[in-house]
Amino acid sequence: MLDYNFFVYSILFFSLITVRYFFLVGSVFAIFYVIFPKKFNFTNGHHLAIASTLVKSISQDISLSIFSGLIFAFCGALIMISHDLGLTLIYTEFSKYGLFYIFYSFLIVLLMQDTYFYFLHRLLHRPKLFKWLHRGHHNSLQPTPWTSFAFDPFEAFIQSLFLVIIVFIVPLHYIVFFVLLTTMTIWSIINHLGFQLFYKFFKFQWITQWIIGSQHHLLHHQKFNVHYGLYFTFWDRLLNTQDVNYDS
Repeated sequence: MLDYNFFVYSILFFSLITVRYFFLVGSVFAIFYVIFPKKFNFTNGHHLAIASTLVKSISQDISLSIFSGLIFAFCGALIMISHDLGLTLIYTEFSKYGLFYIFYSFLIVLLMQDTYFYFLHRLLHRPKLFKWLHRGHHNSLQPTPWTSFAFDPFEAFIQSLFLVIIVFIVPLHYIVFFVLLTTMTIWSIINHLGFQLFYKFFKFQWITQWIIGSQHHLLHHQKFNVHYGLYFTFWDRLLNTQDVNYDS
């Protein structure tokens, strides 16, 4: 039977996740869709102010995100309880593995998560699974920042499962774990902006060809059968799920 601390952690994490979601996503949405819609919309060339056609999909995204928050909070509480019992490999002393390992572990887990997400994402797009596990995230053909955490409950759980498992098999400094969570959050919001953020003549365009951004993921929401990665494009390139016109 789960003890009192588990429920305290769950309530605390759900509160933090919900506040973070509405504050960060709401702020980004206000900037890009309400305050400066024309300034930042480089791809479609039309005004991206709030349209009536988006209201329903945004409402659905918010509802799913709240349910996802419950799942994320549950998994976060599970990690904390396990850590309190000394079962995880999360550590606090910088000297335990050295400073180089801090950066190395962050990069390795990022690559591992990208791989996990890519193959899971492709699996969820199988017709028999898509209907029950992934359709909610694709309610919006035109994603917005509100879509960033809109997952069907079981998908939210199997995505969270990566972090639940990783803390038992890879030693991670608690700061690295926090930075990973922050990276996931920011990346997901940017990927769901719904339009291209950078100019085509962006000085470091070669970086955007290998790192997934808003335009890359927008094509996934529009075509469904391309662009399954999370952070990087190399799995899409390697396994021919990269849109042939993306780099042109």
